[in-house]
Amino acid sequence: MNRQAAFAWWNGLAPRERALVAGATGLVLLALLWWVALGPAISTLRAADAQHRALDAQVAHMQRLQAQAKAMQSLPRQNPDEAMRQLEAAVRQQLGANARYSNVGDRVTVTLANVPAGALAQWLAQVRTNARAIPGEAHLTRNAGGGWDGSVVLALPAR
Repeated sequence: MNRQAAFAWWNGLAPRERALVAGATGLVLLALLWWVALGPAISTLRAADAQHRALDAQVAHMQRLQAQAKAMQSLPRQNPDEAMRQLEAAVRQQLGANARYSNVGDRVTVTLANVPAGALAQWLAQVRTNARAIPGEAHLTRNAGGGWDGSVVLALPAR
């Protein structure tokens, strides 16, 4: 429809029909403005506080991890033999008879059998801090009794 035909159509409408068409057009434009501009902006504004709190929590967590990493980096280098002694002590203290280990060079494979989750978490933290061992691989499965079975490969400090 060209411009002249549109004007002719508009002029051919009764005043009441013009008012209804103008009202309907205004309503459609208002709805379009809401869906495109105002609705998304208001929903973003409503969600901003929760997102801000979540991001603040993530930043705080990252800062704690950074502080922990810096603290670990500031520790003096550890002798590989001492690292192995620390690892052996941690296996005996935290895991007991539920674990066996074997080492090849600077890699230690710890095989786990029905280890409770709490003991496993404490052991990992202890070997990371005391022996400065870095977990490289973990193949763990939860058994029917609620314990963990599998193996963890750790990298000890290099010679």
